[in-house]
Amino acid sequence: MSCSKIFSGDLPELLYEIIEYFQNDYSTLHSCILVNKLWCRLAIPLLWENPFSIPTRNYNFIEIYLHYLNDDLKTKLNEYKIIGSLLTSNTLFNYPSFIKYLNINKINFSIEMWLRANDINLNMDLVFEFKKFINISLIKLFIENEVKLHTLELETYYNTCIDNILEIILQNPNFISNNIRNLKLYIISSSDNTLIKHRVTQIINSNQNLKKISFNSINTLTLYQSLLLSKESNCSNTLNTIIFYYIDFKGINNLDKIFEQLNVLESVHIIYCYSLDSFIQQIIKLTKPFKLKSLFINEIPRIESLELLLQKSGNYLENFGNYLDYNDLSSDQQLLQLIINYCKNIRLFNLHSIIKGDITSLIFSLIENINKQNLNYLSINLSNYENNEYSNIKLILQNLGQTLPSKLEYLSLVLRIKANNIEIFLKNSQNNFFNKLVIDNVKQEDHVNYIDILPYIKEYIMKKKRVNYLAIKNTLIRGCIREKVDLLDLKDEVKEFKLHNIKVLSYNKLSINICSFLYEID
Repeated sequence: MSCSKIFSGDLPELLYEIIEYFQNDYSTLHSCILVNKLWCRLAIPLLWENPFSIPTRNYNFIEIYLHYLNDDLKTKLNEYKIIGSLLTSNTLFNYPSFIKYLNINKINFSIEMWLRANDINLNMDLVFEFKKFINISLIKLFIENEVKLHTLELETYYNTCIDNILEIILQNPNFISNNIRNLKLYIISSSDNTLIKHRVTQIINSNQNLKKISFNSINTLTLYQSLLLSKESNCSNTLNTIIFYYIDFKGINNLDKIFEQLNVLESVHIIYCYSLDSFIQQIIKLTKPFKLKSLFINEIPRIESLELLLQKSGNYLENFGNYLDYNDLSSDQQLLQLIINYCKNIRLFNLHSIIKGDITSLIFSLIENINKQNLNYLSINLSNYENNEYSNIKLILQNLGQTLPSKLEYLSLVLRIKANNIEIFLKNSQNNFFNKLVIDNVKQEDHVNYIDILPYIKEYIMKKKRVNYLAIKNTLIRGCIREKVDLLDLKDEVKEFKLHNIKVLSYNKLSINICSFLYEID
């Protein structure tokens, strides 16, 4: 296919497909801009798809946007008499037209950081007024440019002009009606959110092509429930993905009706939600399949209820994780046994638990029981162990290497490494390749047995080029313990890994954020 495009003269199209691969690799995209005019023309739109989320801490794009305001807004802007010299006079592209992802709250945050970066000092009243003006002006700018938004995130907290913004959006239905496929809602429940609820309902109902929706916040599902049950909703034949994040299902009685009316729903993701027993009792009544793709829990529902859910949906489950901060060994064991019994297609397994008794053997049974062709992301966090549990960590490190599939996209280990068990693990996994390897060598209280794992990483990982990306947190510097030291901060070490074609990234950047990960894969 690629060769045919070259010979048919479609080189720009092929080149765009290649550059698009670097969509979130901002440094590479910036390098592409410098190659030639064609590369620049192809890379610039990708850089400006989601400028409010680029982690560069450079907020100068705000003043570039302000350059494009219409004359009326510029006249009003000049009344503040503080930014005339900051505005860019000439630009090569119509940058506002490229935006695809819009997070209303991040606009507000970016404006605030831009003001700080430029040392713009105003009294509190003027700051509030100025930020509100720019907030609303940018929304109007995007509407005037007839942008084709892909994703819209509505967060009502910390944004005092959300009412005005929602009103402007609704006054321009073409802004959202046919383009938005992904909608994220984070609406704080309160007695005065009736107007916001009404406007968000209108936004959902006016959308003709909504594919994915994410609900966030503990106590607002009653609000979200009414959105999905609305008779005017167009979601029934378009919505294929729902994400529930920190939702409390207590007192919600119409979940079965919601899911029965969604005709093309392909995946449901539940991330650290509460009152799962109530949720499960309604889901098992469904007459259609319930395609639960992700289940991350921080409280275990009744084992009987969970078993009914996994009997119905276990074959669909691809992403599972637990974050249990209490010492209920029996529940942990039963939970893992249910996953072993009913879930053979796990792609991502995230274990964060106290380990005692038979938990270790169950962990290995689960990994071995999963279809090795499916398992691609594995995270094991055993940092909260007690001293008498160290033998279990030792056992895990000694046996994990030969249990893993030959290739993993991502392996994360958060451990208190007291002895050279990391060397045993690395030796036993010499036939394995990890695209991304993340290690947190958790600090010991006594420091006595704390070791520097870098020599082992260099010997068994770096020299044999068994990873593409590496992140390590908490290591030794010249034999001295430095808590929270990131390998990325050790410039000489980073250069050495680079010579072996291994890219060192910060621990926070390479570690998977579950919610972001799930939102991107569907």
